[in-house]
Amino acid sequence: MSKLDVLVLQHIACEPPAAYEDVLVDRGASIYRVELDEGESLPERRDFDAVIAMGGPMSANDEAEFPWLVAEKRYVAEVVRSGTPFWGVCLGVQLLAASLGARVYEGPEPEVGLLPVELTDEGLADAVFADLPDSLLTLQWHGDTFDLPEGAVRLAGSPAYANQAFRFGRAYGVQFHLEVTPDLAREWAAVPDYASSLERTLGQGAALGFLDSIEAGADEMTGHGRALLERWLDHVVEPSAQLSTTRS
Repeated sequence: MSKLDVLVLQHIACEPPAAYEDVLVDRGASIYRVELDEGESLPERRDFDAVIAMGGPMSANDEAEFPWLVAEKRYVAEVVRSGTPFWGVCLGVQLLAASLGARVYEGPEPEVGLLPVELTDEGLADAVFADLPDSLLTLQWHGDTFDLPEGAVRLAGSPAYANQAFRFGRAYGVQFHLEVTPDLAREWAAVPDYASSLERTLGQGAALGFLDSIEAGADEMTGHGRALLERWLDHVVEPSAQLSTTRS
């Protein structure tokens, strides 16, 4: 197995890959991190075997306030269309959808809390999602949703948001979080934008109970998150890297 070079796109310091990054470290991957909200530049995409895009407090549509989103969406489109494996989480999946021409828009109400998502028949048959339970406990913390891009395969949904995960070629995106540890959740609760969305959705004083519930469910969720990323590496990234090596 060759060493993998993985690009991580971050949009706020407190949303790293967390449990996903643990898997990359265990695999001996070389991780190159870009903090787009801090003005760091996007690197040459051909230098990487895979790209991971994480979440953030902004919307994928906030181009006026965050003009770097324009270049990032163009970059993601180039990555995906070129066949480079991609993994998008929360804002990352919305950027993936937008980069492929789909609409990203405000949902009927924020979805916040430890909530289940249901795998579709296609999700149950997918090589990356195959070992997950039919109903999966996830951390949700978002207000936007997206339409499926043309040619995408829907892998999971929830009662409030039908599109929770999809596949497009070698690109995968998940609206939910499985990577978050209790310590990381506490960091999120200290971010003003995140705290206000928590209070709007769950009511004032809800943060403590919410964090307690994450503590209780963290092992289950991060266990599933690690399994997902391991299977993505095994079934998508490694075969793609080997193919690129063969062709070069």
